[in-house]
Amino acid sequence: MFQVDLSGKKGLVMGVANQRSIAWAIAQPLAQAGARLAFSYQGDRLRPALEKLTADLDRPVLLEADVTDDAALDRLFEQVGEELGGLDYLVHSIGYAPAATFERPFLHTTRDDWRVAMDVSAYSLVAVCQRAAPLMTSGGSVLTLTYLAAERVVPNYNMMGVAKAALEASVRYLAYDLGPQGVRVNAISAGAVRTIAARSIAGFGDMYSHAGSLSMLRRNITAEEVGAMGFALLAEPLGGGVTGETLYVDAGYHAIGMFLPREEG
Repeated sequence: MFQVDLSGKKGLVMGVANQRSIAWAIAQPLAQAGARLAFSYQGDRLRPALEKLTADLDRPVLLEADVTDDAALDRLFEQVGEELGGLDYLVHSIGYAPAATFERPFLHTTRDDWRVAMDVSAYSLVAVCQRAAPLMTSGGSVLTLTYLAAERVVPNYNMMGVAKAALEASVRYLAYDLGPQGVRVNAISAGAVRTIAARSIAGFGDMYSHAGSLSMLRRNITAEEVGAMGFALLAEPLGGGVTGETLYVDAGYHAIGMFLPREEG
């Protein structure tokens, strides 16, 4: 079996809220392969759960940061540099839009809704890459999470879908800018996973069932499958030649053009 040893590698994982988080599913194989990890969180209320979740990892570093605050991001990456001495991997699993945007038609999106969703969900990737790149002195890899609503209409996803489209475009431009430095930037477009964030979307239960019954594999994906692909994209021996890409982990759902009954067997 092909073995990947990440001993001596360092990563920052942003967006772990609990054990169901996709970011946590990506962090686990990195840690198991020997990478030392730092985790950022926003708000004191999230720290206790993160402390418990990461207790068995090798010297995890927990740091508070607000991605909408440039000074806070400056402090975050200064601390990452001090604690880890450099950076090889960055996992960006951050997205937010006001709750009202999931409940009313996209037509009624307000200017403030747009600004907040774009700032947190798309610009934050640019902001963290600006600060991570100087720490990636020997090259590195950046990974973010997106969703099919970036390119197709998913009812109720609304403003977040537009923000994910901006995020995916940002991946390509960042990959172009950081390529000469040996830093790769990619995204995973994950299918429906039962995370706390996903469950807050109106109609998610129906979306989840629909995707599972109509995907090419006739099932839903797991967070662990997304984590495995994330590991492959981040780890240089596996994903070293891939950058500027959005890879789908959705059991083939994104590639279906028309849904018709088909005979089994």
